[in-house]
Amino acid sequence: MPTLTPARTRGALLALALGGFGIGATEFVAMGVLPQIAQNLLPGLWATNEHDAIAQAGLLISAYAAGVVVGAPTIAAGLARFPRKRLLVGFAIAFTIGTVLSAIAPTFELAVAARFVAGLPHGAYFGIAALVAADLMGPGKRGQGVALVLSGLTIANVIGVPLIPWVGQLHGWRIAYLLVAAIFALAVLAIQLLVPKQPGNPNATFRRELGALRRGQVWFALGIGSVGFGGFFAVYSYIAPLTTEVTGLPEGAVPWVLVVFGLGMTIGNFIGGRLADLGSMKAVFITFPIFILALVALGLTSWSPIGLFVFGFVVMGLSAALSPAIQTRLMDVAGDSQTLAAAINHSSLNIGNSIGAALGAAVIAAGLGYVAPTWVGVLLAIAGLLLAIVSVLVQRRTDARLLDSTPASSATLTGDSQRVSLTAE
Repeated sequence: MPTLTPARTRGALLALALGGFGIGATEFVAMGVLPQIAQNLLPGLWATNEHDAIAQAGLLISAYAAGVVVGAPTIAAGLARFPRKRLLVGFAIAFTIGTVLSAIAPTFELAVAARFVAGLPHGAYFGIAALVAADLMGPGKRGQGVALVLSGLTIANVIGVPLIPWVGQLHGWRIAYLLVAAIFALAVLAIQLLVPKQPGNPNATFRRELGALRRGQVWFALGIGSVGFGGFFAVYSYIAPLTTEVTGLPEGAVPWVLVVFGLGMTIGNFIGGRLADLGSMKAVFITFPIFILALVALGLTSWSPIGLFVFGFVVMGLSAALSPAIQTRLMDVAGDSQTLAAAINHSSLNIGNSIGAALGAAVIAAGLGYVAPTWVGVLLAIAGLLLAIVSVLVQRRTDARLLDSTPASSATLTGDSQRVSLTAE
Protein backbone atom coordinates (compact mmCIF):
# COMPACT_ATOMS: atom_id res chain seq x y z
CA MET A 1 0.00 0.00 0.00
CA PRO A 2 1.48 3.41 -0.93
CA THR A 3 2.44 5.95 1.72
CA LEU A 4 -0.51 8.25 2.45
CA THR A 5 -0.63 11.79 3.73
CA PRO A 6 -1.99 12.19 7.29
CA ALA A 7 -5.16 13.79 5.87
CA ARG A 8 -5.75 10.87 3.49
CA THR A 9 -5.11 8.40 6.29
CA ARG A 10 -7.65 10.13 8.52
CA GLY A 11 -10.16 10.18 5.67
CA ALA A 12 -9.71 6.45 5.06
CA LEU A 13 -10.13 5.65 8.75
CA LEU A 14 -13.27 7.81 8.91
CA ALA A 15 -14.70 5.99 5.90
CA LEU A 16 -14.10 2.64 7.61
CA ALA A 17 -15.65 3.99 10.80
CA LEU A 18 -18.71 5.19 8.85
CA GLY A 19 -19.35 1.60 7.82
CA GLY A 20 -19.00 0.64 11.48
CA PHE A 21 -21.45 3.42 12.35
CA GLY A 22 -24.02 1.88 10.03
CA ILE A 23 -23.41 -1.57 11.50
CA GLY A 24 -23.87 -0.23 15.03
CA ALA A 25 -27.11 1.41 13.98
CA THR A 26 -28.52 -1.65 12.21
CA GLU A 27 -27.48 -3.98 15.04
CA PHE A 28 -28.75 -1.96 17.97
CA VAL A 29 -31.65 0.11 16.62
CA ALA A 30 -34.13 -2.70 17.30
CA MET A 31 -33.37 -2.46 21.00
CA GLY A 32 -34.74 1.07 21.10
CA VAL A 33 -37.95 0.30 19.18
CA LEU A 34 -38.60 -3.27 20.33
CA PRO A 35 -42.05 -2.46 21.76
CA GLN A 36 -43.07 -0.75 18.48
CA ILE A 37 -41.87 -3.72 16.42
CA ALA A 38 -43.71 -6.16 18.71
CA GLN A 39 -46.94 -4.15 18.49
CA ASN A 40 -46.73 -3.89 14.67
CA LEU A 41 -45.57 -7.38 13.69
CA LEU A 42 -47.14 -9.39 16.54
CA PRO A 43 -50.47 -7.62 17.08
CA GLY A 44 -52.34 -10.67 18.34
CA LEU A 45 -49.77 -11.53 20.98
CA TRP A 46 -49.36 -7.86 21.88
CA ALA A 47 -53.09 -7.59 22.58
CA THR A 48 -53.00 -10.50 25.05
CA ASN A 49 -49.54 -10.23 26.66
CA GLU A 50 -47.18 -7.34 25.95
CA HIS A 51 -44.28 -8.95 27.85
CA ASP A 52 -44.45 -12.10 25.74
CA ALA A 53 -44.68 -10.02 22.57
CA ILE A 54 -41.55 -8.04 23.47
CA ALA A 55 -39.74 -11.22 24.42
CA GLN A 56 -40.61 -12.82 21.06
CA ALA A 57 -39.61 -9.66 19.18
CA GLY A 58 -36.18 -10.11 20.75
CA LEU A 59 -35.72 -12.91 18.20
CA LEU A 60 -34.98 -10.17 15.65
CA ILE A 61 -31.86 -9.37 17.65
CA SER A 62 -30.92 -13.04 17.90
CA ALA A 63 -31.49 -13.54 14.14
CA TYR A 64 -29.06 -10.75 13.25
CA ALA A 65 -26.52 -12.20 15.66
CA ALA A 66 -26.96 -15.65 14.10
CA GLY A 67 -26.24 -14.13 10.68
CA VAL A 68 -23.00 -12.68 12.01
CA VAL A 69 -21.98 -16.01 13.51
CA VAL A 70 -22.56 -17.85 10.23
CA GLY A 71 -21.19 -15.17 7.91
CA ALA A 72 -18.02 -14.10 9.69
CA PRO A 73 -15.95 -17.29 9.36
CA THR A 74 -17.31 -18.43 5.99
CA ILE A 75 -17.14 -15.11 4.16
CA ALA A 76 -13.80 -14.06 5.68
CA ALA A 77 -12.12 -17.40 5.01
CA GLY A 78 -13.51 -17.71 1.50
CA LEU A 79 -12.63 -14.18 0.36
CA ALA A 80 -9.33 -13.51 2.17
CA ARG A 81 -7.32 -13.51 -1.06
CA PHE A 82 -9.42 -10.83 -2.79
CA PRO A 83 -8.54 -7.08 -2.76
CA ARG A 84 -9.65 -5.63 0.53
CA LYS A 85 -11.14 -2.36 -0.71
CA ARG A 86 -13.34 -4.19 -3.21
CA LEU A 87 -14.58 -6.48 -0.44
CA LEU A 88 -15.39 -3.56 1.87
CA VAL A 89 -17.42 -1.83 -0.83
CA GLY A 90 -19.28 -5.07 -1.55
CA PHE A 91 -20.03 -5.61 2.13
CA ALA A 92 -21.42 -2.07 2.47
CA ILE A 93 -23.69 -2.67 -0.53
CA ALA A 94 -24.90 -5.94 1.02
CA PHE A 95 -25.69 -4.13 4.28
CA THR A 96 -27.71 -1.54 2.38
CA ILE A 97 -29.81 -4.22 0.67
CA GLY A 98 -30.28 -6.30 3.83
CA THR A 99 -31.42 -3.31 5.86
CA VAL A 100 -33.93 -2.24 3.20
CA LEU A 101 -35.34 -5.78 3.24
CA SER A 102 -35.70 -5.51 7.03
CA ALA A 103 -37.63 -2.24 6.65
CA ILE A 104 -40.14 -3.57 4.12
CA ALA A 105 -40.71 -7.07 5.56
CA PRO A 106 -44.51 -7.53 5.81
CA THR A 107 -44.51 -10.29 8.45
CA PHE A 108 -42.56 -11.12 11.59
CA GLU A 109 -41.12 -14.29 10.03
CA LEU A 110 -39.82 -12.39 6.99
CA ALA A 111 -38.40 -9.69 9.25
CA VAL A 112 -36.48 -12.37 11.16
CA ALA A 113 -35.14 -13.77 7.88
CA ALA A 114 -34.15 -10.29 6.68
CA ARG A 115 -32.26 -9.59 9.92
CA PHE A 116 -30.35 -12.88 9.48
CA VAL A 117 -29.35 -11.88 5.94
CA ALA A 118 -28.35 -8.39 7.07
CA GLY A 119 -26.02 -9.88 9.67
CA LEU A 120 -24.04 -12.09 7.28
CA PRO A 121 -21.36 -9.54 6.21
CA HIS A 122 -20.95 -8.01 9.70
CA GLY A 123 -17.93 -9.94 10.93
CA ALA A 124 -16.19 -10.01 7.56
CA TYR A 125 -16.53 -6.23 7.23
CA PHE A 126 -15.01 -5.58 10.64
CA GLY A 127 -12.31 -8.19 10.09
CA ILE A 128 -11.14 -6.78 6.75
CA ALA A 129 -11.54 -3.19 7.97
CA ALA A 130 -9.44 -3.96 11.07
CA LEU A 131 -6.60 -5.32 8.91
CA VAL A 132 -6.72 -2.24 6.67
CA ALA A 133 -6.79 0.08 9.69
CA ALA A 134 -3.85 -1.73 11.31
CA ASP A 135 -1.80 -1.16 8.15
CA LEU A 136 -2.83 2.49 8.05
CA MET A 137 -1.88 3.02 11.72
CA GLY A 138 1.52 1.35 11.46
CA PRO A 139 3.50 -1.02 13.72
CA GLY A 140 2.71 -1.27 17.43
CA LYS A 141 -0.75 0.27 17.10
CA ARG A 142 -2.83 -2.72 16.09
CA GLY A 143 -5.19 -2.45 19.07
CA GLN A 144 -5.74 1.24 18.38
CA GLY A 145 -6.46 0.45 14.73
CA VAL A 146 -9.07 -2.09 15.78
CA ALA A 147 -10.54 0.47 18.18
CA LEU A 148 -10.75 3.13 15.47
CA VAL A 149 -12.77 0.81 13.23
CA LEU A 150 -14.98 -0.12 16.17
CA SER A 151 -15.38 3.57 17.05
CA GLY A 152 -17.99 3.88 14.33
CA LEU A 153 -20.02 1.21 16.08
CA THR A 154 -19.68 2.86 19.49
CA ILE A 155 -20.36 6.38 18.18
CA ALA A 156 -23.50 4.95 16.59
CA ASN A 157 -24.65 4.29 20.13
CA VAL A 158 -24.16 7.97 21.00
CA ILE A 159 -25.82 9.48 17.93
CA GLY A 160 -27.47 6.95 15.64
CA VAL A 161 -29.04 4.51 18.08
CA PRO A 162 -30.75 7.20 20.20
CA LEU A 163 -31.74 9.40 17.24
CA ILE A 164 -32.99 6.68 14.91
CA PRO A 165 -35.31 5.04 17.53
CA TRP A 166 -36.66 8.52 18.30
CA VAL A 167 -37.51 8.90 14.61
CA GLY A 168 -38.95 5.38 14.71
CA GLN A 169 -41.17 6.27 17.65
CA LEU A 170 -42.48 9.30 15.74
CA HIS A 171 -42.80 7.86 12.24
CA GLY A 172 -42.62 4.08 12.63
CA TRP A 173 -39.84 1.56 13.04
CA ARG A 174 -39.67 0.92 9.28
CA ILE A 175 -38.55 4.50 8.67
CA ALA A 176 -35.82 3.93 11.26
CA TYR A 177 -34.41 1.05 9.24
CA LEU A 178 -34.59 3.04 6.01
CA LEU A 179 -32.46 5.72 7.67
CA VAL A 180 -29.91 3.06 8.52
CA ALA A 181 -29.90 1.90 4.90
CA ALA A 182 -29.13 5.49 3.84
CA ILE A 183 -26.10 5.48 6.17
CA PHE A 184 -24.79 2.34 4.48
CA ALA A 185 -25.27 3.93 1.06
CA LEU A 186 -23.08 6.84 2.21
CA ALA A 187 -20.50 4.36 3.49
CA VAL A 188 -20.34 2.76 0.04
CA LEU A 189 -19.38 6.12 -1.47
CA ALA A 190 -16.94 7.03 1.30
CA ILE A 191 -15.04 3.74 1.12
CA GLN A 192 -14.88 3.89 -2.67
CA LEU A 193 -13.51 7.44 -2.61
CA LEU A 194 -11.23 7.47 0.44
CA VAL A 195 -9.90 4.01 1.25
CA PRO A 196 -6.70 3.17 -0.69
CA LYS A 197 -6.41 -0.02 -2.68
CA GLN A 198 -4.94 -2.86 -0.68
CA PRO A 199 -4.39 -6.39 -1.95
CA GLY A 200 -5.69 -9.43 -0.19
CA ASN A 201 -3.48 -12.31 0.85
CA PRO A 202 -2.67 -14.20 -2.39
CA ASN A 203 -1.60 -17.26 -0.38
CA ALA A 204 -4.85 -17.44 1.58
CA THR A 205 -7.11 -20.39 1.00
CA PHE A 206 -10.37 -21.35 2.62
CA ARG A 207 -8.72 -24.39 4.17
CA ARG A 208 -5.71 -22.48 5.52
CA GLU A 209 -7.84 -19.75 7.06
CA LEU A 210 -10.08 -22.30 8.75
CA GLY A 211 -6.92 -23.96 10.08
CA ALA A 212 -7.03 -21.43 12.92
CA LEU A 213 -9.98 -23.37 14.31
CA ARG A 214 -7.64 -26.27 15.08
CA ARG A 215 -5.93 -24.15 17.73
CA GLY A 216 -7.24 -24.57 21.24
CA GLN A 217 -6.45 -21.01 22.28
CA VAL A 218 -8.58 -19.68 19.42
CA TRP A 219 -11.56 -21.53 20.89
CA PHE A 220 -10.79 -20.20 24.35
CA ALA A 221 -10.74 -16.63 22.99
CA LEU A 222 -14.03 -17.23 21.17
CA GLY A 223 -15.54 -18.60 24.36
CA ILE A 224 -14.38 -15.61 26.40
CA GLY A 225 -15.98 -13.26 23.90
CA SER A 226 -19.24 -15.13 23.38
CA VAL A 227 -19.97 -16.01 27.01
CA GLY A 228 -18.56 -12.83 28.55
CA PHE A 229 -20.27 -10.52 26.09
CA GLY A 230 -23.54 -12.29 26.69
CA GLY A 231 -23.58 -10.28 29.91
CA PHE A 232 -23.56 -7.02 27.98
CA PHE A 233 -26.25 -8.06 25.52
CA ALA A 234 -28.52 -9.49 28.21
CA VAL A 235 -28.73 -5.95 29.61
CA TYR A 236 -28.61 -3.87 26.44
CA SER A 237 -31.22 -5.87 24.53
CA TYR A 238 -33.94 -4.87 26.98
CA ILE A 239 -32.82 -1.41 27.95
CA ALA A 240 -36.06 0.22 26.69
CA PRO A 241 -38.41 -1.71 29.02
CA LEU A 242 -35.85 -1.50 31.86
CA THR A 243 -35.91 2.29 31.54
CA THR A 244 -39.69 2.64 31.41
CA GLU A 245 -40.92 -0.24 33.56
CA VAL A 246 -38.25 -0.43 36.29
CA THR A 247 -36.70 3.02 36.52
CA GLY A 248 -40.07 4.58 35.78
CA LEU A 249 -38.90 7.08 33.17
CA PRO A 250 -41.10 8.02 30.21
CA GLU A 251 -40.58 6.46 26.78
CA GLY A 252 -39.01 9.71 25.60
CA ALA A 253 -36.14 9.15 28.03
CA VAL A 254 -34.97 5.99 26.23
CA PRO A 255 -32.94 7.89 23.60
CA TRP A 256 -31.14 9.84 26.34
CA VAL A 257 -30.31 6.62 28.15
CA LEU A 258 -28.88 5.30 24.89
CA VAL A 259 -26.82 8.48 24.43
CA VAL A 260 -25.20 8.05 27.84
CA PHE A 261 -24.61 4.35 27.24
CA GLY A 262 -23.12 5.13 23.84
CA LEU A 263 -20.73 7.67 25.36
CA GLY A 264 -19.58 4.99 27.78
CA MET A 265 -18.98 2.57 24.90
CA THR A 266 -17.07 5.16 22.87
CA ILE A 267 -14.74 6.09 25.70
CA GLY A 268 -14.29 2.48 26.77
CA ASN A 269 -13.47 1.40 23.21
CA PHE A 270 -10.54 3.82 22.89
CA ILE A 271 -9.25 2.93 26.36
CA GLY A 272 -9.55 -0.75 25.45
CA GLY A 273 -7.53 -0.22 22.27
CA ARG A 274 -4.64 1.26 24.22
CA LEU A 275 -4.83 -1.48 26.86
CA ALA A 276 -4.81 -4.14 24.14
CA ASP A 277 -1.56 -2.75 22.73
CA LEU A 278 0.00 -3.28 26.17
CA GLY A 279 -1.16 -6.93 26.27
CA SER A 280 -4.48 -8.44 25.30
CA MET A 281 -4.86 -10.87 28.22
CA LYS A 282 -3.65 -8.24 30.65
CA ALA A 283 -6.47 -6.02 29.37
CA VAL A 284 -8.97 -8.87 29.80
CA PHE A 285 -7.98 -9.46 33.43
CA ILE A 286 -8.09 -5.76 34.24
CA THR A 287 -11.48 -5.19 32.66
CA PHE A 288 -13.59 -8.26 33.44
CA PRO A 289 -13.69 -8.00 37.27
CA ILE A 290 -14.71 -4.34 37.14
CA PHE A 291 -17.31 -5.20 34.50
CA ILE A 292 -18.85 -7.80 36.82
CA LEU A 293 -18.99 -5.38 39.74
CA ALA A 294 -20.60 -2.73 37.55
CA LEU A 295 -23.30 -5.19 36.42
CA VAL A 296 -24.05 -6.03 40.06
CA ALA A 297 -24.29 -2.32 40.90
CA LEU A 298 -26.65 -1.75 37.95
CA GLY A 299 -28.86 -4.63 39.05
CA LEU A 300 -29.11 -3.20 42.56
CA THR A 301 -29.74 0.41 41.58
CA SER A 302 -31.62 0.33 38.26
CA TRP A 303 -34.80 1.44 40.02
CA SER A 304 -33.11 4.84 40.37
CA PRO A 305 -32.39 7.17 37.41
CA ILE A 306 -28.97 7.90 38.90
CA GLY A 307 -28.16 4.20 39.19
CA LEU A 308 -29.37 3.52 35.65
CA PHE A 309 -27.33 6.33 34.09
CA VAL A 310 -24.15 6.03 36.16
CA PHE A 311 -23.73 2.27 36.31
CA GLY A 312 -25.15 1.77 32.83
CA PHE A 313 -22.44 4.14 31.55
CA VAL A 314 -19.77 2.12 33.37
CA VAL A 315 -21.13 -1.25 32.18
CA MET A 316 -21.19 -0.11 28.57
CA GLY A 317 -17.69 1.38 28.79
CA LEU A 318 -16.17 -1.76 30.22
CA SER A 319 -17.90 -4.03 27.71
CA ALA A 320 -16.56 -1.91 24.85
CA ALA A 321 -13.07 -1.98 26.35
CA LEU A 322 -13.09 -5.78 26.18
CA SER A 323 -13.68 -5.95 22.43
CA PRO A 324 -10.25 -4.75 21.16
CA ALA A 325 -8.55 -7.00 23.70
CA ILE A 326 -10.41 -10.11 22.57
CA GLN A 327 -9.86 -9.30 18.90
CA THR A 328 -6.10 -8.80 19.34
CA ARG A 329 -5.95 -12.00 21.40
CA LEU A 330 -7.54 -13.88 18.52
CA MET A 331 -5.05 -12.37 16.08
CA ASP A 332 -2.21 -13.33 18.45
CA VAL A 333 -3.14 -17.00 18.60
CA ALA A 334 -4.46 -17.57 15.05
CA GLY A 335 -1.09 -17.87 13.31
CA ASP A 336 -1.31 -17.19 9.57
CA SER A 337 -5.12 -17.02 9.57
CA GLN A 338 -5.24 -13.31 10.31
CA THR A 339 -8.27 -12.48 8.15
CA LEU A 340 -10.35 -15.15 9.83
CA ALA A 341 -9.07 -14.16 13.27
CA ALA A 342 -10.03 -10.53 12.74
CA ALA A 343 -13.51 -11.55 11.61
CA ILE A 344 -14.52 -14.34 13.97
CA ASN A 345 -14.21 -12.05 16.98
CA HIS A 346 -17.55 -10.70 15.80
CA SER A 347 -18.93 -14.21 15.59
CA SER A 348 -18.04 -14.68 19.24
CA LEU A 349 -19.52 -11.33 20.25
CA ASN A 350 -22.73 -12.09 18.40
CA ILE A 351 -22.97 -15.54 19.89
CA GLY A 352 -22.94 -13.50 23.07
CA ASN A 353 -25.61 -11.28 21.54
CA SER A 354 -27.78 -14.28 20.78
CA ILE A 355 -27.18 -15.92 24.15
CA GLY A 356 -27.76 -12.73 26.11
CA ALA A 357 -30.90 -11.73 24.20
CA ALA A 358 -32.36 -15.24 24.37
CA LEU A 359 -31.67 -15.73 28.09
CA GLY A 360 -32.95 -12.23 28.80
CA ALA A 361 -36.14 -13.05 26.91
CA ALA A 362 -36.48 -16.31 28.84
CA VAL A 363 -36.31 -14.70 32.29
CA ILE A 364 -38.68 -11.92 31.23
CA ALA A 365 -41.16 -14.44 29.80
CA ALA A 366 -40.87 -16.40 33.07
CA GLY A 367 -42.22 -13.37 34.89
CA LEU A 368 -38.99 -12.46 36.70
CA GLY A 369 -39.12 -8.85 35.55
CA TYR A 370 -36.90 -6.55 33.52
CA VAL A 371 -34.06 -6.46 36.07
CA ALA A 372 -33.59 -10.21 35.75
CA PRO A 373 -31.54 -9.96 32.51
CA THR A 374 -28.96 -7.94 34.45
CA TRP A 375 -28.42 -10.85 36.83
CA VAL A 376 -28.16 -13.17 33.85
CA GLY A 377 -25.47 -10.78 32.62
CA VAL A 378 -23.55 -11.09 35.89
CA LEU A 379 -23.47 -14.89 35.64
CA LEU A 380 -22.35 -14.80 32.01
CA ALA A 381 -19.58 -12.30 32.73
CA ILE A 382 -18.30 -14.44 35.60
CA ALA A 383 -18.26 -17.44 33.25
CA GLY A 384 -16.26 -15.39 30.71
CA LEU A 385 -13.68 -14.47 33.34
CA LEU A 386 -13.35 -18.10 34.42
CA LEU A 387 -12.74 -19.10 30.79
CA ALA A 388 -9.97 -16.49 30.57
CA ILE A 389 -8.31 -17.94 33.67
CA VAL A 390 -8.53 -21.48 32.29
CA SER A 391 -7.12 -20.28 28.96
CA VAL A 392 -4.00 -18.87 30.60
CA LEU A 393 -3.51 -21.95 32.79
CA VAL A 394 -3.78 -24.26 29.77
CA GLN A 395 -1.37 -22.10 27.77
CA ARG A 396 1.19 -22.19 30.59
CA ARG A 397 0.97 -25.98 30.80
CA THR A 398 1.36 -26.24 27.02
CA ASP A 399 4.39 -23.94 27.05
CA ALA A 400 5.98 -25.86 29.93
CA ARG A 401 5.42 -29.17 28.12
CA LEU A 402 7.06 -27.81 24.97
CA LEU A 403 10.04 -26.55 26.95
CA ASP A 404 10.46 -29.86 28.76
CA SER A 405 10.31 -31.82 25.50
CA THR A 406 13.07 -29.75 23.81
CA PRO A 407 16.10 -29.80 26.12
CA ALA A 408 18.45 -29.23 23.20
CA SER A 409 16.72 -26.06 22.13
CA SER A 410 16.39 -22.57 23.49
CA ALA A 411 12.81 -21.28 23.79
CA THR A 412 11.63 -17.73 23.63
CA LEU A 413 8.11 -16.65 24.47
CA THR A 414 7.05 -13.85 22.17
CA GLY A 415 4.37 -11.25 22.81
CA ASP A 416 1.11 -11.49 24.63
CA SER A 417 0.16 -14.56 22.60
CA GLN A 418 2.68 -16.59 24.64
CA ARG A 419 3.69 -18.48 21.51
CA VAL A 420 6.82 -20.59 21.73
CA SER A 421 9.55 -20.10 19.16
CA LEU A 422 12.15 -22.87 19.15
CA THR A 423 15.61 -22.38 17.69
CA ALA A 424 17.98 -25.37 17.54
CA GLU A 425 21.38 -24.85 19.10
